Amino acid sequence: MGSLNFIAKKGQAITGEIRVPGDKSISHRSIMFGSLAEGVSHVTGFLEGQDALATLNAFRAMGVEIEGPSQGEVTIHGVGMHGLKAPQASLDMGNSGTSIRLLSGLLAGQGFDVTMTGDESLSKRPMKRVIDPLALMGAQVESAEGGRPPLLLKAGSALQAIDYPLPMASAQVKSCILLAGLYAQGRTSITEPAPTRDHTERMLEAFGYEVEVNGATRAVVGGGKLTAADIDVPADISSAAFFMVAASIMQGSDLTLQHVGINPTRIGIINILRKMGANIALLNERKVGGEPVADIRIQGAALKGIRIDEADVPLAIDEFPVLFVAAACAEGETVLTGAEELRVKESDRIQVMADGLIACGIDARPTEDGIVIQGGQFQGGEVQSHHDHRISMSFSVASLVSEAPIRILGCDNVATSFPNFVELANSVGFNLSIEEASAA
Repeated sequence: MGSLNFIAKKGQAITGEIRVPGDKSISHRSIMFGSLAEGVSHVTGFLEGQDALATLNAFRAMGVEIEGPSQGEVTIHGVGMHGLKAPQASLDMGNSGTSIRLLSGLLAGQGFDVTMTGDESLSKRPMKRVIDPLALMGAQVESAEGGRPPLLLKAGSALQAIDYPLPMASAQVKSCILLAGLYAQGRTSITEPAPTRDHTERMLEAFGYEVEVNGATRAVVGGGKLTAADIDVPADISSAAFFMVAASIMQGSDLTLQHVGINPTRIGIINILRKMGANIALLNERKVGGEPVADIRIQGAALKGIRIDEADVPLAIDEFPVLFVAAACAEGETVLTGAEELRVKESDRIQVMADGLIACGIDARPTEDGIVIQGGQFQGGEVQSHHDHRISMSFSVASLVSEAPIRILGCDNVATSFPNFVELANSVGFNLSIEEASAA
């Protein structure tokens, strides 16, 4: 089949008031915990992208009755901690690293064998980081060569609690171990080298499961239960990030993003843009389902290059592609270090972004763990997204201030995280069109 390309042209000041799709991390977890809870859970604001739907379909395949999603509403008839049934076939996680890593933890404690597969991109991503700690707990996990998917989780081993110092700052690995810990005998703890997003801990508490938080350590005691809860999923700050940068780099912009999750483990994008001189205000701050939420107002501003503080790196790990665009539009030099994790995302985001920036006339120098970008002028050009949704959307933002159009190849995966991106972007001042590329 053909793939989709974006033709992205110069835009106008970014104005209006919009709500971007629901948070992907929270959408995934609402399905997982709702399925394992006792009672009926209602979810609103659910992200109907392919990644979160992969999680939803996996639980349906394991016998959970789930109504929807219909306009972001999902009703989940929980089966309790031990109510899942063996699926008839392997579970297809598509492009979703969150699904396969978190479910590895949950499924390690079930009484049946289950195989998880994924698409070409997911099949290249490292899974040893979850396989190793699960093996320490007594789980039997088989994988393809080099610890890559597909993963086979075998029944029959009682899980034992472990105390695990995380070798890398990864919310997915932390969550995997905590979720396995729900099924383990004793108290399972993890200690993080740096803070990562804490949606799992917050939502476990919302479903009535106690999580012990002590400094950099998180712990759960196995054998408890989850009780149904209602979750209103906040808008995803990772999706909001594209519009925050867009409004910042376009003079005369005034944009409000509604009901955005501002979890302290996710606000690196706000911290970094503010340090660059962006004009960002948080309005109407409140708490919804254990998660802090606000409306974010962004006005155009003259950005300056900075040395990005390494403490902000884990808090902005998914937002760096579009932050590189902000850096290219800033006056002076921006330096990022300590971000080697970007090389093992949906694509090698350091190299792919550097290649694209250079193709569009920006001076960008990739380093082993980051990048050095000189502010300049986008000239237009052709960019390979490597089927990475965040790369596609980042260069869509760059086109707003580009001398000539930017043609972005391979944008099919934008639907995985942001189904209505093109329509929403065009409604506030972008100039994007979609080109159907014929199959080679």
